[in-house]
Amino acid sequence: MQDQFDVVVVGAGAAGIAAAARLSRSPLSVVVLEGQGRIGGRAHTLLARTDLPLDLGCGWLHSADRNPLVPLFERRDIPIDRSEPAWARPEANLSLTPEEGESFGAALAAFEARLEAAAAEGGEGRASAHLPGAGRWAPMIEAFSGYYNGAGLSQVSVQDYGAYEDTGVNWRAPEGYGAAICALADRSLIVPHCAVLSIDHSRTPLVLETARGPVSARAVVVTVSSDLIARESIRLTPGLPEKVDAATGVPLGLANKVFLSPTAPEAFGREQHLWGRTDTPETGSYYLRPLGRPIIEAFFGGAHARALEAEGPRAAAAFAIEELVGHFGAGVRRQLKVMAETGWASDPWALGAYSHALPGCAPARQVLAAPVEDRLFFAGEATSKTAFSTAHGAWESGLRAADEVLLALRVTAA
Repeated sequence: MQDQFDVVVVGAGAAGIAAAARLSRSPLSVVVLEGQGRIGGRAHTLLARTDLPLDLGCGWLHSADRNPLVPLFERRDIPIDRSEPAWARPEANLSLTPEEGESFGAALAAFEARLEAAAAEGGEGRASAHLPGAGRWAPMIEAFSGYYNGAGLSQVSVQDYGAYEDTGVNWRAPEGYGAAICALADRSLIVPHCAVLSIDHSRTPLVLETARGPVSARAVVVTVSSDLIARESIRLTPGLPEKVDAATGVPLGLANKVFLSPTAPEAFGREQHLWGRTDTPETGSYYLRPLGRPIIEAFFGGAHARALEAEGPRAAAAFAIEELVGHFGAGVRRQLKVMAETGWASDPWALGAYSHALPGCAPARQVLAAPVEDRLFFAGEATSKTAFSTAHGAWESGLRAADEVLLALRVTAA
């Protein structure tokens, strides 16, 4: 690897891949330094078998009808499944009767309407203040926040919740969302196993200390997670306390998955969904045989996911199996084999799943995204104003940061 570049991109997740794609169409010399041995970041597809991809990270193309990744996938002939998710179809929900499903949907819609109205009026505070405390569906709405925000409603900003834009259209990449994003990467630009330890932006050019020695650059795009910035995992000289404070205000929540393989998959309905319980936030969301495949995908979010991960390996799997036993009977216990289990909070390259703004901290996203001296630039889903917590939000932020670099260096991309 050479040691002098026009632009260094730190991190080969969706934001870093996007930034490199845009910058590579210019005359600038570009490199992406990735600390891990793989690319994709929190977009990570594991091949359990050659015909069975498991998305350990992001799995749904949210706002798919306007998601910028959809046309990119289509140009590469990457398959997209446009069928409606089981959790959006009342007839596919095994936990609630159609009447209960309608009642829950109405309660959630009313809650979100109150939040949006408060945000539109300039209100701020904890999203939980707008949740009816004794309502039948309050525990379910709290559970939903764990899945949706990665955190409980008391930890979520009203303004930030209101800023998120979601069309409600959700599609899938059957061969893996993580794999699809990685297919967009120019691997010739990426250097793996090359963690960036520090960036000295007091010097011209900037100097980065890496696991493979020093590297200099005219500009650097930092795409690591907000938690890594908050913990100053990359030492910045001079320090940037405003960036640390901003990153602290938009921490990563947590969402974890468990993939179970039933020995008799036909015993479970194709494309069905259930919640373990509906009277507590401490429950899982279960997708049965997604795309007809012989798996059950369990999803845990927020404080419950964090508590299960803290218990150690297989704790989440054990919890999932017990909840499924509660629905299908003790006989299923012998049928379920654990295929994979995630632990994003303890992943040193992420420290969580996706960001949410703490109450009072919604403006922190813009602070985190702002360039420093037109030489140090920031991207990643936590810097997105309206698509945070998503892979396409990360992608768009990488393009935005790349455009800022091109403008600062007075270079035009093809």
